[in-house]
Amino acid sequence: MAEAVDTPPLSGRRAQAARNDERILQAAREVFVANPEAPIAEVAKRAGVGISALYRRYPSKEDLLRKLCADGLQRYIEAVQAAVDDDADPWEAFARFMRRAVQADSNSLTLRLAGTFTPTPELFEMAEHARELNRRLFARTKEAGAIRPDADVNDVGSILEQVASLRLGEDARTKAIRQRYLAIALDGLRTPEPSELPAPPPTWREVTARWQP
Repeated sequence: MAEAVDTPPLSGRRAQAARNDERILQAAREVFVANPEAPIAEVAKRAGVGISALYRRYPSKEDLLRKLCADGLQRYIEAVQAAVDDDADPWEAFARFMRRAVQADSNSLTLRLAGTFTPTPELFEMAEHARELNRRLFARTKEAGAIRPDADVNDVGSILEQVASLRLGEDARTKAIRQRYLAIALDGLRTPEPSELPAPPPTWREVTARWQP
């Protein structure tokens, strides 16, 4: 057996740059999902880094938005590729993919950032790769008779975007309620038996809280 090769640790400066980059990307996801029109200075403030440090890594807001989109696409591709490679029951593999996609929250970026920047050829290539994986997964599941015959592969993205639009209270509650409505959507696609819903329905207080100043 070959010995594992130790990866040399990053130097102090490089390690700090990597930490700054992760803070910037996390802050950018939070800021731009909430408000795609927010200024880039808001990202620096949320990340706790200087604006000059942010601009050294991302010279413009469009560069940062493209990076967020690429990260979201990559997470989505990894989820659907895992499902395509899954030799389990076709419906279970498909349902696991949908749950992973919702958990990764890549569609929040798609939903909120679409039309806010100019995509690169590389992003179009990633999107086409994701589309082809979607087709393969959906076709296999449909051929197994596990999806209603009038469903279409393009329904998948629409369902995921609708689920990603749900926001109620804190992050944990939002994640739970998204899984609830994903389960309802999956039952609408599945034949023949429904599944148990994984979270309780929203309370009236949760529904009306979004209207409070």
